[in-house]
Amino acid sequence: MTMSAELPVTRERADAIAAPPIPARLRRYARPALGLLLPLGLALFWELWVWLGYSNGRLVPPPTKIFATVMELAKSGELTRHITATVTRVGAGFGLGVVAGTILGAISGYWGLARQLLDPTVQALRAIPSIAWVPLFILWLGIFETSKIALIAVGVFFPVYLGVMGAILAVDRKIVEVGRIFRLSGPAMIRRILLPAVLPAYVVALRVGLGLGWMFVVAAEFMGASEGLGYLLIDGQQLGKPAQIVAAIVIFAILGKTTDWLIEIATAPLLRWQDAFGRQSGAA
Repeated sequence: MTMSAELPVTRERADAIAAPPIPARLRRYARPALGLLLPLGLALFWELWVWLGYSNGRLVPPPTKIFATVMELAKSGELTRHITATVTRVGAGFGLGVVAGTILGAISGYWGLARQLLDPTVQALRAIPSIAWVPLFILWLGIFETSKIALIAVGVFFPVYLGVMGAILAVDRKIVEVGRIFRLSGPAMIRRILLPAVLPAYVVALRVGLGLGWMFVVAAEFMGASEGLGYLLIDGQQLGKPAQIVAAIVIFAILGKTTDWLIEIATAPLLRWQDAFGRQSGAA
C-alpha cells in the first residue's frame, strides 16, 4: 500500500525534473512582448486606415512616414546630436534633483523640527507650475545649459523629496522599537531598519522623478535651445512638419521607457528580499 501510494508522486517528481524549463523562459520573453502589442496594434491600425484612404495622414502621419523621417534625421546626424543633448540634460538634472531630494527628504522625515521648518515651504514651491520657473531661471542663469539643467532638477526634486520623507514617516513604529530594544546605534538603525523599509518607496519616487525629468526637459529646451528633442518639436511646429513632431514624441517615449527600465534593473537586486504580491503575479 505504501509503495503504490508513493509511485505517482515519484513519477510526477521525475517528470518535473526531466522537463526543460522552457515555459519559464518563454514567460520571461513573453511579458515584454505583451507590452508591445498595444502600441504596435495602434500603429498598424493607423497605417491601414491611411492606406485605405479614410484619412489623408497629413496632420497625424502614418508610422511609415514617421519612420522615414527618423531615418532621414539619423542619416544626416541630426538625430544623434539632438538625442545626446537631451539625454545629457536629463541625466545631469536627474542627478542633481535626486541628491537634493534624497538629502532634504531624509532630513525632514527623520528629524521632526526640520520637517516643521522645511516641509511647508517645499509644499508651497511644489504647487508652482513648471513654466513659471522658466523666466526666473533665464533671468538668473541665462539661456544656456545651466538654466535647463536647473529646471529639470526642480522637476525631479519634489517627487523624490516626498517619496523619501513619506517612506520614513510610514516606517512601522514596532520595527523601530525592536531596534531600540536591541540597542542599535543611530547609523545601525538607519542601515538595518530604516533603509530596507524605505527602499521600495524610494525606487518608486526615483521612477516618478525620472518621468517628470523627461517632461521638464521639454520646457527646458523651449528656453532658446538650438539642439535637443524639444528643439525638434519647436522646429516641426514652426515649419509645419507633423511627422517630425510625432517622431520626436515617439523618441521621447522610447527613451523614457528605456531609462525607467534601467532603474528597475539597477534596483532589482536591492529589493530581492521582498515577498510582495507583484512579484508573485509577475512570475505567474
